[in-house]
Amino acid sequence: MWARRFLWIVAMLALLVVAVAILWRLFGLALVSKAVTPAIAFAESPATPPPDYGELASWAAHPKLRSSPSNFVPQGFAPAPKPPAAAFFVPPTAFFGRNRWNAPLDDTETNARLDTFIAAQASVFNGVAEVWAPRYRQATFGAFLTDRSDAERALDLAYGDIARAFAAFLAAQPADRPLILAGHSQGTRHLLRLLAARKDDTALGRRLVAVYAAGWPVARGADLAALGLAACSAREEAGCLLSWQSFAADGDVPSALERLAAVRRIDGRPLGPEPMVCTNPLTGGEGQQAPAEANPGALRNGVLAPRLAGARCEPRGLLLLEPAPADFGPLVLPGGDFHAYDYPLFWAALRADVEARLSAYARRMLARQP
Repeated sequence: MWARRFLWIVAMLALLVVAVAILWRLFGLALVSKAVTPAIAFAESPATPPPDYGELASWAAHPKLRSSPSNFVPQGFAPAPKPPAAAFFVPPTAFFGRNRWNAPLDDTETNARLDTFIAAQASVFNGVAEVWAPRYRQATFGAFLTDRSDAERALDLAYGDIARAFAAFLAAQPADRPLILAGHSQGTRHLLRLLAARKDDTALGRRLVAVYAAGWPVARGADLAALGLAACSAREEAGCLLSWQSFAADGDVPSALERLAAVRRIDGRPLGPEPMVCTNPLTGGEGQQAPAEANPGALRNGVLAPRLAGARCEPRGLLLLEPAPADFGPLVLPGGDFHAYDYPLFWAALRADVEARLSAYARRMLARQP
């Protein structure tokens, strides 16, 4: 079922990506921003009631949902029948509307995209964890292409939903259950803010298997300090953070780094030239290199394809695909940006990474026993 849905949803998204790409190439960022950013002020944006995370309808993925997209697996894999851990996954942007700044919770197209992203991304965790992923009033895509204050207000509203969803997630877990926290793109931005706000929560820190912060820059110095976390250096580590942003090695890397320099760190200051955390999903370590032969399987159209892409970290922290897979999917952005495929490119490797870190967490907990 999910393989067919992948193809349908991706085809719809591809039409949007093609339109944006044409505008970008012809007129640049200014026109793209104008074309996709709401023209109304945030105060005029239609109001949507906040989600009630005590209700199953407010979750895109939840262990009690009869058909959760996070339970998708390609052939040869299966979700754990009794997973020992719980994973909180914050989905990426799936709302592209121009008539409001934040997604309504009942938007059919947005929810279909959200489910497809969760199936392609959060499914890497279902071998060891129950996956929880909230539906939330996420900021529209155009909020990331403007410096208007309306965009920040939209992101603040979305973050408020995530903070409440996380509180509900925590309240539902046994006090000693290991936790995995993950996100992608806008979801990672909210997750980083959440973790920074809970930096002094030692009880949470003791239960943390790992943080998978993909598709959003994490400043190697300032952000890790704000989070109180270290970057993962090997798969045998637990309680650390992984972050990567996938880009073709033969793409327009200078332009990508220039755009990322304007992204704001957790403290609100531009990233500038500060190096970003770059974890290679093929090795589980920061700044490491691996050939395509080391890639056990990329998820393409719901099917695993091995040895499609190798990866290495460049000095500023982009994860460069070498070689970059040809015709991997229609959502590859201009200049070789594989942003939409940060998880699918390394699906099988990430699944092995999650399993290894849970084992490392278990060894750490045993070592603490008297």
